Amino acid sequence: MTARTSGWGLYATIFVLTAIEFLQLSMVAFGAGPIMGEVGITPEDFSLIAATYASVAILVISMQRWLVTRLGGRLLIQCSTAISLLGAVLCATSNDFASFFVGRLIMALGGGALFTSARMIIHHTLAGPKRFVGIKSLAYGLAICISAGPWLAAQAVSNDAWSAIFWSLAALDIVAFVLASTCLTNDLRGFEQGRSDWNPGLQVLLVGGSFGLLYALQRLYYDYYGNAAFSIGVLVVSVGALMFYANYQRVHRQPLLHIRLMLHTRFIAGMALFMFGYLMLGANNYVVPVMLQRTLGYSWESVGHFEAIGALATVVTFTVVSRLLPKHPSPGKFWITGFFALGVFGAMLARVDPSADPWLSIVPALACYNVFLLTVLPITAMQAFREMEKDETLFSNAQQVKNMLAQAAIALGISLATLGQQWRTAVHYDVLNVQITPDNPIFVTTVKHLTDALSSSIGPVEAAQVAVARVAQLLAQQSALLANVDHFMLIALLGVLGIVVTLSQRIFR
Repeated sequence: MTARTSGWGLYATIFVLTAIEFLQLSMVAFGAGPIMGEVGITPEDFSLIAATYASVAILVISMQRWLVTRLGGRLLIQCSTAISLLGAVLCATSNDFASFFVGRLIMALGGGALFTSARMIIHHTLAGPKRFVGIKSLAYGLAICISAGPWLAAQAVSNDAWSAIFWSLAALDIVAFVLASTCLTNDLRGFEQGRSDWNPGLQVLLVGGSFGLLYALQRLYYDYYGNAAFSIGVLVVSVGALMFYANYQRVHRQPLLHIRLMLHTRFIAGMALFMFGYLMLGANNYVVPVMLQRTLGYSWESVGHFEAIGALATVVTFTVVSRLLPKHPSPGKFWITGFFALGVFGAMLARVDPSADPWLSIVPALACYNVFLLTVLPITAMQAFREMEKDETLFSNAQQVKNMLAQAAIALGISLATLGQQWRTAVHYDVLNVQITPDNPIFVTTVKHLTDALSSSIGPVEAAQVAVARVAQLLAQQSALLANVDHFMLIALLGVLGIVVTLSQRIFR
């Protein structure tokens, strides 16, 4: 993948390709509830769509280098952005499950590998100081779009214009198409030919296994008290299929992905850290808006403001990191800072209640979370691939594997968070519900006060019914809040464990 120029146009291309990926990630996750309401789909349907998007994106990412060597970098990005544009327009104009499902599938088909392409543009077209500028363009694209995504989605939802989420992505697809047409070429010099091949059946196995894994985990949320055996069976079969796929890539002479050459300690440890970071991204992208909007009762617009202001820390963090890194490249201090920030994030949100001042508790906590993302993930990227940069095929394949794992980890994070929240909410509800009896003087007094307050306006019989319903609502809200607290206490603990592991590891120096 070569360029006509290494000036601002190329850096803008890298920035916009990154922006498409992280804007769609943050905006769709944040606006999931309103989108479901407007399109008329259930949470179960939305989970199916999310699993489909991730599995198709994994498939496309696995093919990214193979496609570049057949089409050329410019044509690949032109085709990808055109397909992504079509999907975004279909999502923006959809009014039922089928049209939205197809739109998201097409978006994954076109946009799934754009972030991988942005990273490979840097590797193939930039060297020396220019490469670092390219990496900064990519990182700022990530940072700014993590900040802007929730705010933009909140503005769209608050103004009853949810489709603006997808129209804005369509506009970015057009910008990326124009930039790629202007700045890139289809010259394949520098690409090693003949080292990779693909098997259509195995690619079907990859997408099927990925979908089965993600779908089965999400089905466990709905089959928690029902037919869980079916979901567990699908999970086992899917894991087996993915293991078979990975082993084939490991032992084959000309695999699509050269996994065998990646199996060294530095890369495996780096991928484990990446998986953890993206698990946190998926889980917290789900839990934070749920806690702020549903449990604590803030409006979508307010939640968007909180997340956007907190996420501005990503820009500040990477600015500081990019200045420190050339002179002080050792990763330990960055990771310790990141895990400390993750621990503070969890501890602060574990103490939040409906009376808390959001500007003193919620916004600083979200800022700490984004410090974690922009210290741990970029530094891990720089460390994990250090031994592969001289082998073009291997480096490209390693980037593909990393981004495939990222798609899976984000979806897994969402699934684990939903399962965890359901489990802990049910546990707390059972404990609290035991107290709701006519023998409990607090319950009786609460119902009496509510009944007396409402009797003058709706009558004593209706007032008693409304009072009991209100107590049930408070019980559900308190159970959900306690489940949120459990989640963030676990996050705080993981932050502490991250510091311990960083201090004790001997792989990265």
